[in-house]
Amino acid sequence: MSILAKISEIENEMARTQKNKATAHHLGLLKARLAKLRRELITPKGGSSGGTGEGFDVAKTGDARIGFIGFPSVGKSTLLTNLAGVYSEVAAYEFTTLTTVPGVIRYKGAKIQLLDLPGIIEGAKDGKGRGRQVIAVARTCNLILIVLDVLKPLLHKKLIEHELEGFGIRLNKQPPNIGFKKKDKGGINFTSTCAQSELDAETVKSILAEYKIHNADITLRSDSTADDLIDVVEGNRVYIPCIYVLNKIDQISIEELDIIYKVPHCVPISAHHRWNFDDLLERMWDYLKLVRIYTKPKGQLPDYTSPVVLPGGRTSVEDFCLKIHKNLIKELKYALVWGSSVKHNPQKVGKDHVLEDEDVIQLVKK
Repeated sequence: MSILAKISEIENEMARTQKNKATAHHLGLLKARLAKLRRELITPKGGSSGGTGEGFDVAKTGDARIGFIGFPSVGKSTLLTNLAGVYSEVAAYEFTTLTTVPGVIRYKGAKIQLLDLPGIIEGAKDGKGRGRQVIAVARTCNLILIVLDVLKPLLHKKLIEHELEGFGIRLNKQPPNIGFKKKDKGGINFTSTCAQSELDAETVKSILAEYKIHNADITLRSDSTADDLIDVVEGNRVYIPCIYVLNKIDQISIEELDIIYKVPHCVPISAHHRWNFDDLLERMWDYLKLVRIYTKPKGQLPDYTSPVVLPGGRTSVEDFCLKIHKNLIKELKYALVWGSSVKHNPQKVGKDHVLEDEDVIQLVKK
């Protein structure tokens, strides 16, 4: 029996099972089995089998990477061409783009790489079409733009989300607040710091048993689901922010546009007419959470033309030094910082000081 047949069998059984407290335990087990089979699909057994297919992995350049995902013929290539000035082949038939086309835009001093990925089809996570490679590239992006056709958005949105979820990509979510630690002995030690609506000790034990884990500490710090627990145990999930780009708004009325604007994480645009690009770029910048740091040589004015761009969450002085050169941190005595992250300008700080957007920094060596 093939993996796909097993997966569809489990999915059918989950669809047949009623959801209530009595069946929660059984459903948790099925979800764990499903997650294991999915992982086998993504990483086939027996090491690397042959070549990886041409032209998919693109070298990462710039400060951030944004992937365009969507069904064929929703306007991904037109959007890339008009945003980055890179010519990605555009035609009126489906599956025009066959490999990844990279483009780079400069926005607020940061170099952002845009990837036009080939169209994905239903069943991509099961290895149909070029789906597997497309989604593998998507896992490396800092932000995903799901490009939808405004005339049939919801159907596409659900399908694409389902494909990405099956590949371990979680959109616009935070990692679940669950502590998980394997041990050598001592059984399953289960503690929860707040009331749980779905998981209990019994369900947790059965899910872990499915992974052949019989000794572990599990701490639930928020109201979690069985899926959250499976995500933590699998440990290969990536959490990526996502913007839904509704293309072809030149084909709908103003009233419809007003409704669309109220959907969260949504930006309506027209790639062909270049409508609403500035709103899209601004939204992309917000979601990327990049931090720009300006450098100041001693006795000179700060260089505002080329900032050093750091990813959000890794913005200490040490990270700044490592971004420039790894030996710099050894020679650092202290840094002088001007900007919103310090109490007075300039302030003398050490390597652990966290910088904020548009700070000016001057490094003093030993």
